[in-house]
Amino acid sequence: MKMKQVLATIGISALTTLAVVWGYGNFIQNKNRYAGQQEGIPPSNYKLAGLTSGNTPPGAVDFTIPSNAALPAVVHIKTKTNAKQVTNNLPHSRQQNPFGDLFDDDLFNQFFGGGRMNVIPEQKASGSGVIISDDGFIVTNNHVIENADEITVTLNNKKTFKAKVVGSDPSYDLAVIKIDSKDLPYLLYGNSDNVKIGQWVLAIGYPLNLETTVTAGIVSAKARSLGLNKDKTGNPGGAVESFIQTDAAVNMGNSGGALVDTDGKLIGINSAIASPTGYYSGYSYAIPVNIAKKVVDDLIKFGTVQRGYLGIQFSNAAEMPEDQKKKIGIGEETYDGIYATDVPMDGGAYAAGIRKGDRIQKIDGTEIISGGELQEQVSKFKPGDKVNVTVIRGGKPLTVTVTLKNKAGNYGIVRSDEQLDLLGADFVNLDAKKAKEYGISGGVVVKKINSGALFDQTRMKDGFVILKVNDKDVKSVDEMRKIVGAEKSINISGFYPGYDGLYEYPITLE
Repeated sequence: MKMKQVLATIGISALTTLAVVWGYGNFIQNKNRYAGQQEGIPPSNYKLAGLTSGNTPPGAVDFTIPSNAALPAVVHIKTKTNAKQVTNNLPHSRQQNPFGDLFDDDLFNQFFGGGRMNVIPEQKASGSGVIISDDGFIVTNNHVIENADEITVTLNNKKTFKAKVVGSDPSYDLAVIKIDSKDLPYLLYGNSDNVKIGQWVLAIGYPLNLETTVTAGIVSAKARSLGLNKDKTGNPGGAVESFIQTDAAVNMGNSGGALVDTDGKLIGINSAIASPTGYYSGYSYAIPVNIAKKVVDDLIKFGTVQRGYLGIQFSNAAEMPEDQKKKIGIGEETYDGIYATDVPMDGGAYAAGIRKGDRIQKIDGTEIISGGELQEQVSKFKPGDKVNVTVIRGGKPLTVTVTLKNKAGNYGIVRSDEQLDLLGADFVNLDAKKAKEYGISGGVVVKKINSGALFDQTRMKDGFVILKVNDKDVKSVDEMRKIVGAEKSINISGFYPGYDGLYEYPITLE
């Protein structure tokens, strides 16, 4: 009897076990599959995102190919800013100044800043850059090379070169430098307009003074505006920002490095991070390559960016107070998007028929939702280009053709020489023997001041040696011409041979 009970118990246990296994396989496992899908090929009425019916989803992304393609073309940039003396406004006795025939030395010192000399120590910094041509042109951020007296570029193969600045623009936070070399590896431009939120990207650079570093992430947003950039006059309103936001880890030193897609093509220049500590904490930002390549081409060809202006002031409807909406004629039921808050009569937009209260829907066929998107699209064009702009007025679309103007209000290409002429002086390169005698590497001599900004706005005298313009080294007239560019205001600093101290002259160019 006991044996029968034991056998029965064993039999029941075996059946229970089989039932549990069968039930788990048919119920529990099926519950853990992807919702609505069966194993194998998706059903004919099911479509994966980006895939047509019948295709299997792609496997894991392999980053080795784009990494190997991009690594040789990303460089380490090290900069040095020399120690310099600056004069404060505290008077002290000094050697005779060059204006001694007009003013008593002590009186001059009190009124014209001939004060105590302070020393700003030597500064060093580092960043990254991307080779864009086999003959040594490199794109980086303006803030990487700004004010540098010496720029050193180290390639991925450890070769080192001295670099010179071809041109830069803080409005875009972009710069082009050049090294003297040939047959260099370089990155091909991708198309940042085709970048999709959620796609994989790689950030490549030299963070924290480390060797080349590759990190991966996805694009988490586009057309971000952070308020970081400022134009050459320090005005944030004149800057251009339309960042690609990613979660690829970047840190200090990544600035100017490459953001590449999984094909190894350049889609952005890494520029900033969002961080309360100064180190990576979640998001990084890159300048779209479609903006960068236009800026780069202009800097190489003209020495200054040929920027076209639409001729409107704009604001997002969601950020506008109700009284402003009423003032420009926007009704209570407004759509999200960019509205023209002011359209100056001398601008291209007004001439084309755009008016206050119009909602900007498209620029050259591209949908516009944010200010960053508007700036990004317009920044691709130069003065004189004709751009189709679609606006919504009274609920109906209207497409007009706007001829973009430059900042001066005309359609011409901005030449650096035009601005240099406004200074109204004859300039010559400082003689090499004299430069050695003065203990400097070079400069520009103001040979003769004629009529112009120097005559009207300063007390500068003939013979003044210019060392810097807008805090950038000037060793030749050509370098000075490129720096002055299309500036509306500049600051010239230098010295008078035979006299102590540095002198600075702020000048407005109109």
